[in-house]
Amino acid sequence: MNMITVADASDFIRGITFKPHELIDISDSDAIVCMRTKNIQADLDQRDLIAVPSRLVRQEQKLLRAGDILISSANSWELVGKCSFVPELPYRATAGGFIAIVRPKPRTHPRFLYHWLNSPATQHMIRNMGRQTTNISNLDVNRFKEIKLPAYGFDQQCRIAAILDKADTVRRKREQAVTLADDFLRSLFLEMFGDPLTNPKKLPIQPLGKFGRIVTGNTPPRSDPANFGDAIEWIKSDNVNTNEHFLTRAVEGLSDKGRSLGRIVPKGSILVTCIAGSPSSIGRAAIANRPVAFNQQINAIIPNPDVNAYFLYVQFLIGKQLVLRSSTNSMKGMISKGEFQKIEFLRPDPHDQARFGKTFEKHVAANNRLLDQKVMASDLFAALSQRAFAGDL
Repeated sequence: MNMITVADASDFIRGITFKPHELIDISDSDAIVCMRTKNIQADLDQRDLIAVPSRLVRQEQKLLRAGDILISSANSWELVGKCSFVPELPYRATAGGFIAIVRPKPRTHPRFLYHWLNSPATQHMIRNMGRQTTNISNLDVNRFKEIKLPAYGFDQQCRIAAILDKADTVRRKREQAVTLADDFLRSLFLEMFGDPLTNPKKLPIQPLGKFGRIVTGNTPPRSDPANFGDAIEWIKSDNVNTNEHFLTRAVEGLSDKGRSLGRIVPKGSILVTCIAGSPSSIGRAAIANRPVAFNQQINAIIPNPDVNAYFLYVQFLIGKQLVLRSSTNSMKGMISKGEFQKIEFLRPDPHDQARFGKTFEKHVAANNRLLDQKVMASDLFAALSQRAFAGDL
């Protein structure tokens, strides 16, 4: 398969630099929108835009055109190389200093180049050729320009771009369906019970200690390797992820000996991160759908028989700020067991909790189907992308 370099296929245009005091109102007649790294998402994020006066954009080529590709050129290591496709914009725009414009040459199809740049293999190459400084990684422009891509004819590029665009559309629709399903769950909770932060429905409230038994995790002595094995999972804060309603699978486990020293909670318990590297990570919650052990960064609550676990869990999601209020103001953030059990939550009638819980169960079943479809769509797109750039499509 014939290959060409990125420099053969496109022009590389650096973004502009400016000082904070030079920013102007976006509605100004002389304003040019300036894209930043935060705008580089799966789709170009056109919210929260800033603008600079036209005098700072001294070269016409630095104005964005439909079909350009914005690439993050200075950022944290895992974000260098991240790209966005530029659609037709209803305003004049340019790129800031931490991003660059990759502009396809006339015989390069913009969507083909975008999909190639965004493919996992290309992204991996770009990140691993970055120049690391103390706090930031910089795109190595010279090496980037020498990366090789397939030298397909324009018609072949069009065909591949069309196939990948269709597969990408399916993948995105599956992702949107999962997001909408979770939005429905939150909306239902707010409709039935109101916002836990303000309690507009004037429902009874009680401290968490009244909702069930609270247990703080621990770590069996690491000085004895025999404490660790595969008798039971040992959950850490990484497994308490609000993108998943249930605990993700733990990498490390405890042996039978370690289990006797650890803290175990049954299926149906809710685990909440109460010690974390940053205050914003405090209050993440997940449901245990099997018995687990867990470490000291986590408090768990084993709900009483008259408390619906799903209702309580969703209240943690929506009312996370209630938990954050009890955190210390240190750089890391921490909530002790004593403070955790004092946090006040809504305590509506058990019948209403159970009614919400039944809806949650149906939601989880439907959501699992959506997640399976999302994984299938993502796998299909990845397979097509790999075949396309290997010359097999």
